[in-house]
Amino acid sequence: MYDKFIPLTKKEMDEQGITQFDFIYITGDAYVDHPSFGTAIITRLIESLGFTVGIISQPDWHMDRDFKKFGTPKYAFLVTSGNIDSMVAHYTVAKRKRSEDAYTAGGVAGKRPDRAVIVYCRKLREYFGDVPIAIGGLEASLRRFAHYDYWDDSVRPSVLVDSGADLLMYGMGEHQIEELCKRLANGEDIKNIHDIRGTCYLTEPINTPIGSAQCPSFEQVRDNKTEYAKATKIQYDWQDEVYGKTIVQRHGKSMLVQNPPAYSLTTEELDHIYSLPYTRTYHPSYEEMGGVPGIEEVRFSITHNRGCFGYCNFCSIALHQGRRVTCRSEKSILEEAERITHMPDFKGYIHDVGGPTANFRSTSCEKQLSKGLCMGKKCLAPKPCPALKADHSEYIDILRKIRKIKGIKKVFIRSGIRYDYLMEDKNDEFMRELIKYHVSGQLKVAPEHCSAVVLDKMGKPHIEAYKAFQKRFYEITKGIGKEQYLVPYLMSSHPGSTLNEAIELAVFLKENHIRPEQVQDFYPTPGTISTCMFYTGLDPYTMEKVYVPVTTEEKSAQRALLQYFRPQNREIVLKALKKAGRYDLIGTSPKCLVEDFGKNNRKADSKWKKKEVLKSQTNRKNKLKNTSDRQKKSTTASRRKKKGR
Repeated sequence: MYDKFIPLTKKEMDEQGITQFDFIYITGDAYVDHPSFGTAIITRLIESLGFTVGIISQPDWHMDRDFKKFGTPKYAFLVTSGNIDSMVAHYTVAKRKRSEDAYTAGGVAGKRPDRAVIVYCRKLREYFGDVPIAIGGLEASLRRFAHYDYWDDSVRPSVLVDSGADLLMYGMGEHQIEELCKRLANGEDIKNIHDIRGTCYLTEPINTPIGSAQCPSFEQVRDNKTEYAKATKIQYDWQDEVYGKTIVQRHGKSMLVQNPPAYSLTTEELDHIYSLPYTRTYHPSYEEMGGVPGIEEVRFSITHNRGCFGYCNFCSIALHQGRRVTCRSEKSILEEAERITHMPDFKGYIHDVGGPTANFRSTSCEKQLSKGLCMGKKCLAPKPCPALKADHSEYIDILRKIRKIKGIKKVFIRSGIRYDYLMEDKNDEFMRELIKYHVSGQLKVAPEHCSAVVLDKMGKPHIEAYKAFQKRFYEITKGIGKEQYLVPYLMSSHPGSTLNEAIELAVFLKENHIRPEQVQDFYPTPGTISTCMFYTGLDPYTMEKVYVPVTTEEKSAQRALLQYFRPQNREIVLKALKKAGRYDLIGTSPKCLVEDFGKNNRKADSKWKKKEVLKSQTNRKNKLKNTSDRQKKSTTASRRKKKGR
């Protein structure tokens, strides 16, 4: 395995004989050199192009020391918030501060600022003046246009305007960063580089490219929700690498220009990216803090595809990775699996062979290659398109070959499976092998809801697809003598969901004997279609009004209904059922959700609370013990390494 990291410290810079970096990469995450982390991919690619690059990880934004430790780069600073939006990293959907950060050493929260891209760029301007700055990553992608910000509860301008950067790279940035590096090295001024696909820049309105699709301005979308909805539709409609247009949006005296999307990487290009010399672990400086938790789920995982034509309205993948699916070659995937078997702490288990959607290995139809993806339509919802090509044969073959590699005991599939796509495959060979070889007792799937009204607003298939899959899953599971279960992901309070739809979902769960341990409230992340509906109360594709649950009371009720069986939710569920006039669901009959115990309910709740407090204390103790053990183990390993043992 490789053991050379991209320089993170001045000492490492000196050891590699570098006096000035060509590029300095600033990230809000701890440095993990694994291809599941954007920082690793981009810096390794820059290195492979023959440039030098240093990483400043989680700089202290209260002072200049960290920002200045490498001096000024020869060509540019590159800035990202990290793998996820910094506000999502910091806050729950209830806008409470998170106590942990999986992308920070030791899981410590608070190592990056709110709106990290903006803060980092402004500090660079303060300390380095007119130095070239390019921004990228998920936070930049999702905030590239004027966008509703859930945490401010207001519309903010493009992050390019707020940050003061020179160029914004959106989407998966390999093509953009390669072209930018080469052109800067050839002496071009970043302020004049306006023709790279997959980038945004600011210019004077007089220079607006002819033939562009124009969104309502920042001021218009800030002040008028109908205009915001119109802008969202324009941004999604022309977001295609085949027919996509340049999109513009005025911000005051400047024009924001988004060039058409970068072309998806070819199989050969993807293979090259995943062959770069990643160490597949976090930087050794994090050992004494217990490592970086975010590596645990992916360290022994393999990404075989990119993009997702599933195109759910609440998902950011369409804006970032795109809808077109591209894949690595079988040879590349098998070589990575072989490399994993030689890692010193590999125990024989590949955690995942997946991607945004694990069982996609090609575009959904041939037309996409030359015509692009259908504007305003979805390949799988509300029903699968007649042109859909569902074929798992290549994926099955790859999984079979990985299972045969010496040293591999089990191959799991933990990233999302699109069961609706799976059910369209006339050959059920993949489903049988999935259940027999690749499930560890539970298979996580995402029906999200059961109401057609809500599912249509989510851009998801109707519940009949899930019911068919569920029936077939348990038939096959029983047939091979295994005891395995489906774990459905469910979402409460999505736009379109009234109290009646939430009750409908609770009834569905009871009828199907599903008791979800976790439920996700809808989280309005920047840029998505669902967030547009949340903010405007309008469906941007029909301009029809959409019901949006926004009060804390109603959101709590919808969430509680999905876990109606929990004692602490009884009073909330009772109140919701009475409010909706659903007295038929209150009582002791099998169809009822809760009983109305009256005064006796207090005693039941008190007994439950004591039990839950004890359980919580026990879990906390175990968690602290595990963390302590992990830190001791890491410290011991570090000491042995230093002593050469």
